[in-house]
Amino acid sequence: MARTISVEVVYRGIFQKTLAKNICRGIVLAARREGKSGIAFGRYGDSPERNGVPAKNFAIVAPNEEELQLSMAQYEPAETDITITADDMLCKGVESWAWYGLEPINEKLRENGTLVVTSTLPAQEIIKFCHTKTTPYRLAMIPGIPSFSGLWVYKDDHTDVRILGALPKVCPDLVTLDSMLRAIKDEWKDDLKVTSARRSYEQTVAHSVGPGEGNPEVPYTFDLPGWTKMREGVTIEGIPLGEPIKFGDQIGGYRPARNPYFKKFSTRTMRPVIDFDKCVKCTLCWLQCPDACFDVTPEQTYDLNAEACCGCGVCSAVCPVSGCITMVNEAAFHDNKSQWEAYKTDRQAYASWVKQRIANQPERSHGFRYRGQYEEQVARAGAGDGGDD
Repeated sequence: MARTISVEVVYRGIFQKTLAKNICRGIVLAARREGKSGIAFGRYGDSPERNGVPAKNFAIVAPNEEELQLSMAQYEPAETDITITADDMLCKGVESWAWYGLEPINEKLRENGTLVVTSTLPAQEIIKFCHTKTTPYRLAMIPGIPSFSGLWVYKDDHTDVRILGALPKVCPDLVTLDSMLRAIKDEWKDDLKVTSARRSYEQTVAHSVGPGEGNPEVPYTFDLPGWTKMREGVTIEGIPLGEPIKFGDQIGGYRPARNPYFKKFSTRTMRPVIDFDKCVKCTLCWLQCPDACFDVTPEQTYDLNAEACCGCGVCSAVCPVSGCITMVNEAAFHDNKSQWEAYKTDRQAYASWVKQRIANQPERSHGFRYRGQYEEQVARAGAGDGGDD
């Protein structure tokens, strides 16, 4: 190994904090078995890790202590050889504290670096979510549903060791498979976890992603004011009042002004789908939404502002009408456009769209509920969809 290798783990706030920590710790333990130097650390503190807001952990592996100290002098790696996410919907982008807008999941990947994703979706579907790059990279798929182990669910779903087992395959310069398996055995003292890691090494498939391939949208960004532009005194600028909604010649309702910087949608794993024909205008979704992400339409129904929605599901829980608001896996969507505007444009087409989203939503389960569930999911996902490596 002639160079330092950096690994970035993007995770969903406190829900995956333990998972991210275990992955980075496992990398360093395996590297030190080979006489390399390494360190694992997190970038964010407690605050932004709440409610699924994306956060990051890093593992740095260097050929010697001097190279490691040089890397540690940086706030975070400028480039990564490997970016890992255990939730495939983070491939839509990462907004972690409204510091810079939306960061593409693959933004820090160096040329020919590898994005590692756990998902039951085909690789081509994941590529559609990822923003385009000007340089090629690889997408490594580990078959499995998103893992939220570490909080209120069954904690031991083997996602950590399955990701660790895949790393020697996608980046042989990092560590050998033997070192990784021995580190897993020493750390977890569980032969079944060693078997899971080895199986992941065998099953993981990597795909080449070319320049310009993926989501062509330009992620929103903004410039923070420098110290020369700060106003005098301690002030916080208030959010202005909202405005009526305009659709064609129809004007009415109310759209509140929202935080122009932190849009919250990158925290979401599911989103509400609204059947406006079933709405009884009870106002409960609008009143109970903790993030005020519903607009009052001119018809006094309630439209979702998908950029502001964090996917908590409160609206669906309080809605008194069956089938009016349904939480659907975020994987079923490719944009944040207004549902009400689509409804007004073509009601018949919108009704078909709602029916399709509700009927065909991909599975999303927070953790493993019974023995054998992992094996069932891998069997359904298949052995891969034809990688190039």
